[in-house]
This record gives sequence, C-alpha cells and structure tokens, in this order.
Amino acid sequence: MNDPRPLVIHVVYSFDVGGLENGIVNLINRMPADRFRHMIVALTQCVPAFSERIQRHDVEFISLHKGVGHGLKLYPALFRLFREKKPAIVHTRNLAALEMVIPAWLAGVPVRIHGEHGWDSFDREGTSRKYRIVRKLYSPFVSRYVALSRKIESYLHDKVGIAAGRVRRICNGVDASRFVPAPVRQEIPGSPFNDPALTVFGAVGRLQAVKDHASLIRAFGVFVRGNPEAAQRARLMIVGGGPLQGMLQDLIRAEQLDGHVWLAGERSDVPSMMRGMNVFLLPSLSEGISNTLLEAMATRLPIIATDVGGSAELVVDGTTGRLVPPADVARLAEAIAELFADPERAVAMGKAGCERVQAQFSLDAMVRAYLSLYEEQVKAARNGVQSAAQSRNALR
Repeated sequence: MNDPRPLVIHVVYSFDVGGLENGIVNLINRMPADRFRHMIVALTQCVPAFSERIQRHDVEFISLHKGVGHGLKLYPALFRLFREKKPAIVHTRNLAALEMVIPAWLAGVPVRIHGEHGWDSFDREGTSRKYRIVRKLYSPFVSRYVALSRKIESYLHDKVGIAAGRVRRICNGVDASRFVPAPVRQEIPGSPFNDPALTVFGAVGRLQAVKDHASLIRAFGVFVRGNPEAAQRARLMIVGGGPLQGMLQDLIRAEQLDGHVWLAGERSDVPSMMRGMNVFLLPSLSEGISNTLLEAMATRLPIIATDVGGSAELVVDGTTGRLVPPADVARLAEAIAELFADPERAVAMGKAGCERVQAQFSLDAMVRAYLSLYEEQVKAARNGVQSAAQSRNALR
C-alpha cells in the first residue's frame, strides 16, 4: 500500500555529531508524523550511533561513501534513488551537498530546497569569490533557499545574487525541555573538576579546525599564567571528539595546562555536561546560528563567543555575554578573565540569555516554519503541474 504522506529526502555531507545534523534530528523528531515522511542521505556516512537519535521508526538512512573530490560520480546513484523514491522535496544543506540538486532536478523532483547553515574554515564568512560563483551556477536548480541567520540571508541576496523572494530565514530552535538550568553547577560523573570551589569554563563542539579550540586553549593558558587565583580555581572543559584531538592534547601539554584542561571526548549527555559549567565558550572561526550556543543559553550560561556568522544575532554583547574577534587569543583571554573576576555579572548574563532564548528561539517555532515552507512548496508544485496539464488540454 502506498503511503500518501509526501517524502522529504534530506541530503547532507555526513550524518554525524554536529550542529547542522542535530538540527535535522530535532526537526524530524518534532514534526508531526502524519504530515511528511523523511529519509536521510549522507554523501559519506550516516553514523549508526548518531542516527539512533532519530526517534521515529519510519526514517531510512542511506550512506553513499563519497570519496575526495566532486560528487559527479554519485549522480547516477542519486538519480536512480530519486526516481525510485519519488520524493516531494529534496532538501540539501550547505555547499558540500549543494551539487546534488542536479540529479534531483534531472529526476523530476518537484521541490528542491537548499539550506545555508554557515561557512567552512576554507571560506570564512563567505569571502571566497569562487564559492559565490559556484552557488550562483547551481541556483537555477534550487526552488527555495533557507538561511539560518540574517548574515547568511544578506550574503545570498547581496553576494550570490539570489532574489529575495527565493530565500526564507529560519533560525534554529532549542529544545528547552532538555537544556534546562541547574540551581548550582552540577557534578559530572568522571569529571576531574567537580569541586564546587572551581569555576569551570566549557566548550562543546567537534574537534575540527573551524571550531578553533587551539585558540581557546592558548587563551586559557594566557589567562591562567597571568592570574594566580585562576591557576587555583579556573578550569576548562572541552566536550567533543574529532580529528584534532591528538594535536589539542599536545597543545595542552605545551601550554603547561595539564590538570587545568580536560578533553572530555564525545558525550551523549551534553545537557548534563552543560549543567556542570559556569561559563560557555564558542571560539569558532565561522558559524551560522549555532545550536550549541542556543543550548548553552537555555541552560542559563553566560557566553563568550567569537563575533562570526549569526552569533551576534544570539549574543547581546555586554548583556548575555561577550563577543570577541575570531582567532584573537589576547581578547579571548581578556573576556575569560572578565567573567572570572565578576561572577555575579556572569550569572546575570546567563539569566538574560536564557530569557532571550525562551522568547525568540523556541524549537516549536522552528518546526512550524519548516512545516509551513514544505507544505507551501509542495502545494505550489502540485498547482503548477495541474496548471500545465490544463494548458496542454486546452491546446488539444
């Protein structure tokens, strides 16, 4: 029996731990099951442990194991997949998956949505002319764009040349039922920093170049070496796994921060880890609208973040946290010292940030926005087919 629900195929580079991928998890888990079916296609791999975060049992996962280079070799397989599954929507995300709108178009997929979540370390803040041209070349095959921040929306309009009517801004939302404040900093099983006398600074993110944990570790070293009290009471916890773990561990030793910095590795209990922090840090070189930043704000943590991408749309500098330039070790160290020296102000910033998230960045609002976009585009595509058929009949 055919399932009458329209199918959405989400195409991503990989389906593994990350903010973009976590946004897909939240969207699928929260979207009413009777409205759309979903499939996730990873150009590389759908990691089984992460895929288990999808709570629905009707979602199929496909890994294409793409190698290095252009994805042209995947076109035949994707064309066959799209022709077989007949999705109503193919939703690609970020530059790495954008080229897959071509096989979707060739297969006759009526709606092709592309989401821009942020930039990579090789194209910080979208400055590369090459990648602007690439986006422009693929634009005729995209039905609608989703921009996750005002900055990305402006980039698509002003730099790429996408008409305003083709772009919808939909910010990430945070699951406030999972990320809830704690009255006092909580103990974390296995943490070396559970002493309540400590002030714990924390970061959560995959250990890769664009997240720039190296600058964070260096800044923390500057802070600790210049402040005897910090050497006694300040600690840094970095949650996440990734390819740079060995390099960062070497950097910790080189900075003489053994015992002061804990690489906690990849964790499935991120809400609990955040409740074990006093201050949250996001030192990225590039971001869209960071899910992790929203989650930290919902946990009532004051924020220190680099002023990149959409972070300034979330963090009100001086009110909910501090914004510093990217890759600026000295300024980052100063911001850390500032909140360490004034814990009452840090607590007030965390409270203001939590109130801001609750008022403006709810997960339900995000899901409603995507649901509206999907239904609107499916309806328009159906009406377009019907109009074309009526025109052909009138000419007979």
